[in-house]
Amino acid sequence: MRLRTQVLLLQAALVAVALAVAFGVFAISSGEQASEEYGERALAVARTVASDPQVRSLVEQFSAADTAGTDAAPAGVLAGGALQRAGESARERTDALFVVITDDRGLRLAHPDPTVLGQRVSTDPSGALAGNEVVEQERGTLGDSVRAKVPVLALGSSDVVIGEVSVGISTTAVRTELVKDLINGGLVTGAVLLLGVLGSILLARRWKRLTLGLEPEELAELVREQEAVLHGIGEGVVAIDPDGVVTVVNDEARMLLSIDGKPGMRVEDIGLTPRLLEVIESPTAEPVLAAVNEVVVIAAARKVLRDNRDLGTVLTVRDRTDVETLTRQLDAVQSMSAVLRAQRHEFANRMHLVSGLLHEGHPDRASTYIDEILGVGPRSETVEGIDAVSDAYLRSFLTAKAAHARESGVRLVLGENTWVGSELVVPVDVTTVLGNLVDNAIDAARLGVRRPAEVEVELVQDGSTLHIVVVDSGDGVALAPDQVFVEGVSTKSTAESPAGRGVGLALSRQIARTRGGDVTLADVGGQLTEENGRGGAVFIASMPDALREDGASQ
Repeated sequence: MRLRTQVLLLQAALVAVALAVAFGVFAISSGEQASEEYGERALAVARTVASDPQVRSLVEQFSAADTAGTDAAPAGVLAGGALQRAGESARERTDALFVVITDDRGLRLAHPDPTVLGQRVSTDPSGALAGNEVVEQERGTLGDSVRAKVPVLALGSSDVVIGEVSVGISTTAVRTELVKDLINGGLVTGAVLLLGVLGSILLARRWKRLTLGLEPEELAELVREQEAVLHGIGEGVVAIDPDGVVTVVNDEARMLLSIDGKPGMRVEDIGLTPRLLEVIESPTAEPVLAAVNEVVVIAAARKVLRDNRDLGTVLTVRDRTDVETLTRQLDAVQSMSAVLRAQRHEFANRMHLVSGLLHEGHPDRASTYIDEILGVGPRSETVEGIDAVSDAYLRSFLTAKAAHARESGVRLVLGENTWVGSELVVPVDVTTVLGNLVDNAIDAARLGVRRPAEVEVELVQDGSTLHIVVVDSGDGVALAPDQVFVEGVSTKSTAESPAGRGVGLALSRQIARTRGGDVTLADVGGQLTEENGRGGAVFIASMPDALREDGASQ
């Protein structure tokens, strides 16, 4: 049996038991109250009859004081007497079971049954004859009744008892009234029980809706699984409810996003970047790249729906910094491999020519050709001015980028002021910044209308600081200088940059600023000027503490 069914039955049982107890108490109290009310009613009638002057006068005629030692008058005389008429009149008016009048010896002077007149009453009259008012439930000749007995006092006296008046109301009438009260109470109890059951059913349905139809053990298992999954996966997870309140943040999310968010906080207060907040506000199935400090993450936000009910949004993030670094290194290796294949092909052709000259008996011509090869050999594929760069990693990187540029129909050259005499301290940061700027410049030059398409890179060492200037021959940047560094903003179409639009420049600036430097757009380009010299955009980057200080500067 499912728990909500058990709870429903338990609630219904508790309501039923509570109502049964309440109904029992009500029945007992109602019975006592009914008896008390009818007793008061009988007492009022008895007082009225006992205080009637005519009744007092007639009873006094039959009292022991006036008829010393004699019995009461014969029944025939009493049956037609004024006392009998007075008693019956009172009984009929009040709908009582009986109104009995006796003398001071307990002999009946008035009774509903004329045949018992003059006889002693069946119940003890001593209490009333002693001057006390008595209310009790007794069984007499007319059956069970709630009766009141009131003494009849002599005229002109307040303490001489000359008889009594006994008024009884049948317990059948009491029970009838009690049954009416119990029926009404039962109807109310049934209605309350029905409302209680309906409330329990509604509560069970609400419970089912809130728990998505899951049982407590299933919920507990889900919580355990959630904890295991959230803290065991390599992805960051941030869950937000429909009101924008964070409900779940795992450790990986705190580390990747550099946040200290806790469940219960507003999502805008946990330290997410504007880019990630935008992703959460407009969740899509397509993941996007986002830069957080020096980390590149892949972020995706999805709405969570259950039975067409919005349960909130889940943001997942994965670290792509290592992948980006390896991708750039692989690009450099592939570019160098392409250069080596081209050189191998070129040298193979030259060796075939030398072999042919030797086989044809022209050693002098072969020797001359070899001298020419030694003069222009593999250096024909190097970047002009690369000797001004001492760092081997940076030289290889620039050579690879030059090869990549040539494949795109763009010529990459070094500026005349280029000089780097030390080794890089942080090659990954430098090549990330430089690579983003050069890649953007190559794309701009390739897509621009000016020919020849060129990109000029100038690297200048100033102590441990590396200054980078990248100029292209493209058509310039159509955005404001600061807008190009906003994450998610790009001048490229989606087809040209399908995965990571608007991340490279934002990441480059974040990396440079983390080291105390910066990346700026010095000239948006578009027209040939003395400053840009090539008509395209001019980007300037400074990277403090990127070089060892043991090299010369110029």
